[in-house]
Amino acid sequence: MSNTRRSLQISTWEGIAAELVGATVTGSVLTAWALYLDFSPLVVGVLGALPFAAQLAQLPCAWVTRIRGSKWTALAALRASRTLPLLLAPLPFVSLPLAAKQTVLLVFAALWALLGVAGNNAWTTWMAELVPASVRGRYFGLRTAFCAAGSALGGLSAGLVLDAARARGKTALTLCALSLVSWMFGLVTLELLKRQGEARAKPLPRPRLRDFSRAFSDRRVRRALAFCTAWAAATGLATPAFYDIHMARTLHTGFARLAMYDSAIAVLRIATAPLWGKAIDRVGSKPVLLACCFGLSLSPLLWLVAHDNMLWPLAIDAVFCGALLAGQSLASFSLPLALSSVEGRAFPLAGFATAAGAASAVASIAGGALVSAFPGRVVVFGVAASGLQMLFLASGALRLCAAALALRIEESGARTVRTLGRLAFRAVRPLRTPAAACVNDPGPATSAA
Repeated sequence: MSNTRRSLQISTWEGIAAELVGATVTGSVLTAWALYLDFSPLVVGVLGALPFAAQLAQLPCAWVTRIRGSKWTALAALRASRTLPLLLAPLPFVSLPLAAKQTVLLVFAALWALLGVAGNNAWTTWMAELVPASVRGRYFGLRTAFCAAGSALGGLSAGLVLDAARARGKTALTLCALSLVSWMFGLVTLELLKRQGEARAKPLPRPRLRDFSRAFSDRRVRRALAFCTAWAAATGLATPAFYDIHMARTLHTGFARLAMYDSAIAVLRIATAPLWGKAIDRVGSKPVLLACCFGLSLSPLLWLVAHDNMLWPLAIDAVFCGALLAGQSLASFSLPLALSSVEGRAFPLAGFATAAGAASAVASIAGGALVSAFPGRVVVFGVAASGLQMLFLASGALRLCAAALALRIEESGARTVRTLGRLAFRAVRPLRTPAAACVNDPGPATSAA
């Protein structure tokens, strides 16, 4: 087995373990912490903004990655990040005012986000060098599927445990235990990362500020950056934390059903991510991005009609979003890689993440303020909507505008959405002749348009 193939297998297992780290300390567990510490909507908005605000650290992180190397930087950042759950473990039992405990949770979330930015920037550069471009979509599609399986298993297990603990009045003890479990899974990820190889044979020259500006002199990069920023602002307006709070407080789903919703999305990502990865290899990132982003803009309509006695629209939304989020995330990951050179890749990646993070952070805080300002009930299309549902609709409208910007993206060799549709149609046809498949094959994304 070659070193590259072995490293890619290790990376897949590391991704699964990393999802279990997150499932036991973020997502529905972080929502449980926020409810346990009685966070207000505005503070929930701040909590949701922290991961995006941390993206402002992308440029200095890219600088460190360029100087010290991607593997060293990723290991250093993630080693610190994986110890952070130990900060939360004793929180329910220490004698501190509620405001102080809320501050500790916010500090944890901020540090988790900052260290995650540093680790992710270095890890992305590391993997971009390690994975051959010809199989990048397929590999990351398959890896995403396995990681989604880990996320689904971890999230559902955490939700069931939290619901059982709440019924028995053991929420504090359970939150403490989940933090310790997250820390232990973190140790596993660090060991796997150490065993993963590097592809670069020689170090790159010391970076200069002009390298950053040169990375964005390309019109293709600027157009892609404009879309990513607008999309981040649209989705950041209604962060996942708001959806979780709405499900737990307004729809009374409990943490188990909240985790089931997240798990359903993860299952659809498992099923569709490899297919999206193959599609990206054949038609490019742009058509996949367009199809998924326009589709995701319609999701908030289902949240408008769902209520505590009628949850089936959320089941449709889970299927809908699970399939489209897999393609959108893979295409968003692949697009900057396709538009940047190996030598200067860390800086475009940092620029994309910085702009998106800043837009999402501002939008998330604005979303928290809007929820507090919205009236208790508003009638929309004959349906009574809460402040959070109004926020979801506003986010959907902004997503639609952002998706329109993706039409301006220029990707060399990319095909059209129509070609993607034909590819999908042939994939689901029960019968097809070899001759027809040969004639209609659009070929790889790198062929002439």
